[in-house]
This record gives sequence, C-alpha cells and structure tokens, in this order.
Amino acid sequence: MEPHLEFKGVVADLGAAVAYRRCRFMTELPKTYRYTTSHFWLMSMGEPDLWRIGFTKFAVRMLGDFVELQTHVCTGDRLQLGQELGSYEGLKAVTALYSVMEGFFLRANPALERDGELAQADPYAAGWLYEARGTPDPAQLDVFGYIGTLDSIIDKLAAKNNEE
Repeated sequence: MEPHLEFKGVVADLGAAVAYRRCRFMTELPKTYRYTTSHFWLMSMGEPDLWRIGFTKFAVRMLGDFVELQTHVCTGDRLQLGQELGSYEGLKAVTALYSVMEGFFLRANPALERDGELAQADPYAAGWLYEARGTPDPAQLDVFGYIGTLDSIIDKLAAKNNEE
C-alpha cells in the first residue's frame, strides 16, 4: 500500500489487487495494470509492447448494461494516441472507443460478440476490449494514481447530485 497517499474512498490491499469503495461504488483494481484518466486499463501481455486494453469497472458502470461494441479498425492498422477506434454502447450512453497507445491494432475481443455482458461482469479479465502492440500513453497512471482520479470524479458527481 502507498502509506504517503491519502484517499477519500476506503482502500484495502488485497495482495494482487486494491479494493476501493466510495459512496455506492466498489471495485477491485489489479495492481499490475496501468490506468488512464479516461477509465481504460492496460495489461502487459508478457511480450514486449503487447497490451490488452479494457474499460474499468467505473466506466462500464457509467455506461450501463452492454449493448454493442463496434470497431472501425482492422488487424495491423496503425494506431495514434487518442485515435477513435469505434464505439461502445451501453444502455445509459454511447461512448467512443479510443486508442490509449501509439502502435498497431491487433484485434477486438471476440468473446464480446458472443457475450457482451462480459464487459460488465468481468471488466478486468474476460471483458477486455482490444489488444494492441506499441507504446502506451506516457500519462498513464498506476493503481494509486487512478484511485486519486476516482476520488476526484466521485467528488464532482456527489457535488452535482447535491445541487439537484
């Protein structure tokens, strides 16, 4: 655990993951993953520059139940950081799916075509979105940086709800 950091949510070290709970949101964040402020996670696949990317539990909660994933890129297509790759549709919202790295698109998760609920039920494993080879965004966060991001966003959501 990072003792010098203070978080507003309840944080517990579970070994391979960190449990985070605040307001009505709970998740377990894998420690070895990297995260973005746009709520993507990146997992190194063991080979140099090979990554699996997915939405965090916070992202899929905000989007609602999975409806459809569409990608507009093909295997081998060059990726630019921030490039739109397709879209993810949930019951609450549709969002663009962006590249979180420079490199090459390998594939979308074929399991989501058969069972889209994996994105919601198992976002950090079976519910991954796509695989790519390349260099991740240098602004990526470790698990504790992402927890700080969650605290900030939940503060804003709570303030907005209190205004209404």
